[in-house]
Amino acid sequence: MLFLVRKPWIWSYLATLIVWLITIYFTGGASAEGLSQATLTFAAFSVIVGIGQMFVITLGPGNVDLSVPATMTLAGTLALKYMDGSDGLIIPGLCIAILIGVAIGIANYALIKLLRIPPIIATLSMSFIVLSTAIWSNRGLRIKPPDSLATFATANSFVGIPNVALVALGLSILAWLLLEKSIYGRWISAIGQSMFAARMAGIPVDGARFVTYVLCAVLASLCGFLFACFSGGAALNMGQEYLLMSIAVVVIGGTAVAGGNSNVPGIWGASLFMFLVVSMLNTYGFGAGVRLILTGLIIIAVILVASGKYKDIR
Repeated sequence: MLFLVRKPWIWSYLATLIVWLITIYFTGGASAEGLSQATLTFAAFSVIVGIGQMFVITLGPGNVDLSVPATMTLAGTLALKYMDGSDGLIIPGLCIAILIGVAIGIANYALIKLLRIPPIIATLSMSFIVLSTAIWSNRGLRIKPPDSLATFATANSFVGIPNVALVALGLSILAWLLLEKSIYGRWISAIGQSMFAARMAGIPVDGARFVTYVLCAVLASLCGFLFACFSGGAALNMGQEYLLMSIAVVVIGGTAVAGGNSNVPGIWGASLFMFLVVSMLNTYGFGAGVRLILTGLIIIAVILVASGKYKDIR
């Protein structure tokens, strides 16, 4: 038990359990199964974009990708436009979404490295370009996904778990293996702790950072692709909620804001917790403004608690 308490991700799961129990209590237990299914489904999208954002934040202070919502929108829009409801074009449509992520990731790092623009400014600037491209490409039309893809995105597996949650789980396992068992994971952790020391140790800092920004954009594209299929079409504002959410689940999940330390399990706990909080607020009639204020307060509280722990360690 003491071993679990020392794990930073355990607190997000405890908070999730508490909010879930409170919600079930006030609904008389009637919505337990439906709430659990919805929580797993919507948390899965936050997990996918959160993993990509976690890789970037691990690189150290100042590293963040603000182009995630726009990337989701463009990938979902162009992929669905190309497939045009045809089941036979699902694989090419998925490839288009991935290629869009690769292109945006390359463009982001080009601005950061070649023009020496801070990541927060570079990715914010890129988000305007990407979103404008999405607006120009479909002019607000909502194109439906292929029927089989829509069915997959909205259905549950044979074990009762939503398919999108299983996809997110698979990506989480791959991310954990990449961070914990590969040399790339050791590289970005070292870069996050000290970029200067990483260069002196012979780590290819520029190459690792480049791959990280591309990886983040690809995961955002995959999320946009899945979310557009789940929601019945790509909308120009479909990624809007995930700008703050992609950062919130990383911070609340226990990843160090200062970089150098990542936490894949915590992203799941934080994503489940955030959806349950939103669901509870919506149940009691609170609007988006209260939800955003609460999200900001939660992030501030987590950062303050984490800062206190780091001081104690030092």
